[in-house]
Amino acid sequence: MSAEPSPRENLNKLFGDFVSHEEALIAADARRNLRNMRESLRLLVLVLIVSGAMGAAAWAFLASLDAVTGFRERHAAVFLLLPVVSIATAWLYRRFGKEAARGNNLVIESALTERSVPARMAAMTFTCSVATHLAGGSAGREGTAVQIGGTIADNVARLVRLGARDHQDLMLAGISAAFGAVFGAPLAGTFFGMEMCYVGKINYSSGIYCLIASFTADTVCRALGCTHASYVIGAVPELEAPTVALAVIFAIVFGLTARLFSLAIRTVRRVLAHRITNYLVAALAGSLALLAAYFIFGIQRYAGLSTWLVEEGFAGDTTLADPFIKIALTALTLGTGFQGGEVTPLFGIGASLGGVLGSLVGIPCAFAAALGMLGVFGSALNVPITTIMLGVDLFGGAAMPYFVIVAFVSYLVAGHRGVYPAQRIVTPKRRSLASDANSTVADAIARHNQQDTNTEEANAKQQLAR
Repeated sequence: MSAEPSPRENLNKLFGDFVSHEEALIAADARRNLRNMRESLRLLVLVLIVSGAMGAAAWAFLASLDAVTGFRERHAAVFLLLPVVSIATAWLYRRFGKEAARGNNLVIESALTERSVPARMAAMTFTCSVATHLAGGSAGREGTAVQIGGTIADNVARLVRLGARDHQDLMLAGISAAFGAVFGAPLAGTFFGMEMCYVGKINYSSGIYCLIASFTADTVCRALGCTHASYVIGAVPELEAPTVALAVIFAIVFGLTARLFSLAIRTVRRVLAHRITNYLVAALAGSLALLAAYFIFGIQRYAGLSTWLVEEGFAGDTTLADPFIKIALTALTLGTGFQGGEVTPLFGIGASLGGVLGSLVGIPCAFAAALGMLGVFGSALNVPITTIMLGVDLFGGAAMPYFVIVAFVSYLVAGHRGVYPAQRIVTPKRRSLASDANSTVADAIARHNQQDTNTEEANAKQQLAR
C-alpha cells in the first residue's frame, strides 16, 4: 500500500493548484486586455481617419460659405435664385436622396440603431447648403457639418464591418468632429457628440473618442487656413443675488425663445405639407414667401448666417425686432426644405436678444449677449453640458457660473421640445413630463399636442353645457 501524503505534500499540492488557477486567470485577463486594446486601437485609427476627413470637409465647407456669402452681398440679384434653389433641392432629395432628407435626425437614428446613412448625403447637403446661402436662405452650418460627419463615420464603420458598440462610438465621434471643426470649439464639440442623440443623458463610454475626434478635426481645419470669429465678454458682474436673479430671468426668456424657434419651424412644415399636396409647389410657395419677406420689408441683411447679429448684440446695437425677424426667416427657410443648420441662426437670435435685455436692465451688453447666445442655442438643442463647454471655448472660464445657471434653467424651460425630433428622452426634464421617458422628442410633442386638443375639446363641451 502506498503511503498517505504528508500534510506538507498536501499543502504543496493545494498551493500548486492555486497558482495554476491564478496563472490561468491572469492569462485569460491578459488575452482579454490585449483583444480590447487591439480593438480600441483599431477604433482609434478609424476615429483619426474620420476626424481628419471631417476637418478637411469643414474647411472646404466654411470656405465655400465665405465665398458665396461675399458674392451675395455684392450682387443682390442672386436672391431671385431662391425659388430655383428650393425647387432643385426638393426634387434632388425626392429623386435621389432616399432617407437623406431626414438630415440630422437620420444621423441620430444611425448612432442609436445602426440605421444606414446613404453615402450621397454628404455631397448633397454640402452642395445644397452652399446653394441655400448663395441665394440668401436664412440658415446655419452645423446641420450640414453633422450630416457630413455622420455620413463619413457610418460608411467607414460599414466598410470595416464594425459591431454595434464600435459603430455608435464612431458615429458620435463623427458628430463631435463636425461640431468642433465647424465652430472652432473642440471642448463643446467633444460633449456635443456625447449629448446630441439624447435628452437627459451623456454617453460617457464614447468620451475619449469624441474628445480625440473634436480636437483632431479642429486642428486639421485650422491647419488648412480656417479662422473663426472671436468675441470678448469684457467685465463679468460679481456673482451676487441680484445678478444671479437676472441670469435666471434671462434664462427663462431664452428657453421660451428656443421653444418659439422650434415651434415656428414645425409650423411652416406642417402648413406647407397640409395645404399643398405637390412637394414642388410647396417648395415654390415657401421660397416665394421668403423672397417676398426680404424685399417687401427690406430685410435682406438677415439672409444667410447673419453673423452681424452676434457682433451688434455684443455691442448693444440690436433691437427687440432683430431676434424675431431672424426666427421668422429661418423658420421659412428650414421649414420649406432648404438645407443648412440651426445653430448659427440660434447664436444670432440669442446674442441679439441678450444684448437688448442687457441694455434694458443696465448690465454689460456683451455679457448678456453671451448668455443669450448660449442659452437659446443649448435649450433649442437640449445640450446643457455642451452649452457650458461652448461658453468656455468662446469666452473663457471667468463667467462659467453664469453659463451653468443659464444652461440648466433654459434647458428646463424649453421642455421636451427641440430642433431634433429624433432625440431620445432618457431622463425627463421634470416630474410632470415623466410619461415622455423612453420616447423621442417627436413622440412627446405629438402626445402633448393631443393632450392639449383633448383639453380644449373638453372645455368647449363644458362651455356648451352651461
